[in-house]
Amino acid sequence: MDPRQDTRGIVAPTRMMQHVRFARFPTPEPLTGLVDWYWLVEWDLPPGRRHPQQVLSHPAVNISVGVAPPPGVDPPPGPHPLRTMVNGVDVTMTTRTLSGRGWNLAAKTTTGGFGAWVDDVRALNGAFLPLRAVMDADGDALARRCAGDARDAGDAGDAGDATCDAVEDGSDGDTDPCDEPRAPGEDRLHDVDHAVRTLDAALLAALVARPAERIALSREVARIAAVAERDRSVRRVGELARLAGVTTRTLQRMFASCAGVSPTYVVRRFRLLDAAEMVRDGQSVEWASIAHQLGYADQAHLTRDFTASLGRTPAAYARECATADPTPPMIAAEDDPEGSP
Repeated sequence: MDPRQDTRGIVAPTRMMQHVRFARFPTPEPLTGLVDWYWLVEWDLPPGRRHPQQVLSHPAVNISVGVAPPPGVDPPPGPHPLRTMVNGVDVTMTTRTLSGRGWNLAAKTTTGGFGAWVDDVRALNGAFLPLRAVMDADGDALARRCAGDARDAGDAGDAGDATCDAVEDGSDGDTDPCDEPRAPGEDRLHDVDHAVRTLDAALLAALVARPAERIALSREVARIAAVAERDRSVRRVGELARLAGVTTRTLQRMFASCAGVSPTYVVRRFRLLDAAEMVRDGQSVEWASIAHQLGYADQAHLTRDFTASLGRTPAAYARECATADPTPPMIAAEDDPEGSP
């Protein structure tokens, strides 16, 4: 599936697209297998308007840069600081409540990919931590470079040039909004391409001191997890272990260390994401068949898991998606390289 059109994990994505601008960008070659894609969300809501967005996360870690609010239904009022954060694997549905104007750019790892950067991914499950607390990197400086703050060190001096060349702010021409360095933490990302390259370079640099065997193990876990994601005939951990050529216990240890969750969890989470996406697309979902594919005893067990994960029954979620307005298309990177609203 083209990641630019993949909305799995976004609860009621049609509704979200009415409030935000959303895009995904491919992973450059050196990090392929460790990072699935980069994603960007930008919002500009009227005063007093809030948009709570629920997410049923992929079994992955996100390294994000931006001015997004902390997780929760009722976060403190913004504006929020520019920062680089690590969001561990969320095993429950989470909510981000957006207000005002802002942006957030993130690298979504593959399942198991973040094990290349840390030794115990499970310890980060559900955590939302500054980058410095997770790895030896200056998250504040990285955030400023991604935002294109010309006063910060690094390669950010040319950030925003393309945007400045094309700026249309209705000014009378007496002043140039690009003459002065932009303050870190402002509420708009001016050069998406630069920000993606900067975040990608920082992640690649952080791998230099990591053991090669650990990076290889993470890539192997990611490869095995990709099989679980794509092959719906894989229903149980024993089947996945046989495909991987290891014992079930070895596979469980590999996933616990690199992915932070069990292979059984990974299989079932991907199937639930698939089911929710089928509902989003307006397809008629045969829940009894889906339950069988997942290895559930019956449809009732799947319904309970779906309801526990998404907070509504499959039928209720289908009605919610059906009543929303048509989804505007997501913006592909090559369609809008500057990422302007």
